[in-house]
Amino acid sequence: MRILVTNDDGISAPGLVALEAIAAELSDDVWVVAPAEEQSGAGHSLTLSQPVRIREISPRRYSVRGTPTDCVMLALGAVMKDHKPDLILSGVNRGGNLAEDVTYSGTVSAAMEGCLAGIRSIALSQVMSNYTMGMEDFSTAATHGAAIIRLVQTVDWPAGVLVNINFPPVAADAIKGVRVTQQGFRDYGNISLVERIDPRGFPYYWHGFGKENLIPGHDTDLKAMHEAMISVTPLHLDMTHYQTMAALKAVLAPLAEI
Repeated sequence: MRILVTNDDGISAPGLVALEAIAAELSDDVWVVAPAEEQSGAGHSLTLSQPVRIREISPRRYSVRGTPTDCVMLALGAVMKDHKPDLILSGVNRGGNLAEDVTYSGTVSAAMEGCLAGIRSIALSQVMSNYTMGMEDFSTAATHGAAIIRLVQTVDWPAGVLVNINFPPVAADAIKGVRVTQQGFRDYGNISLVERIDPRGFPYYWHGFGKENLIPGHDTDLKAMHEAMISVTPLHLDMTHYQTMAALKAVLAPLAEI
């Protein structure tokens, strides 16, 4: 099995080292194409206003001056065009990609791009108890990642589906289990912004996190993290809301033919 490994934290990120180790448990044919620099929050963006440059660092290992989506596109369209991967793994992200994070995440977006290309794609993220640079702990993902991927791979996925895996901020031996979850939501009616003043007296802002909106009876990815469970969430690229289509067709019927 040929595996493409990528991320959004950059080619030098410790989470990428963890993911390469996970991939090595699954195959001896592992390729790395990752951003030269951190691209967190890049979402599904493409680089369109300037050329995208790629550099071979070592055999089967490349860095890209671009976004995670650029990395997957260059991997499939250039580096691996004659020998496409069977599986794309993105991560292990420094921090969770939960709830609506998936719409911002470069890690998840790289998996989306692989999914669009018809290749099975999995995003992996590690929630941290300590986000201090150099103190991040990816051991939980590294310990459990390969076994979960092996089992997930046995499922017959429909087209347009990718899998988002999040590991809670507990030690590997403290994991309570694995749970298949739905995407949670935070309450973004209360936007969290931290305002500060720079040395010249001008305000600037840091984005924070909105309050979680926990739905009773629903097994969400957010809830799984609180309960020391690994969450496995299937995501679908088709964002059409079919129930609303019926209502819109009814109200717009008089204008169907103009």
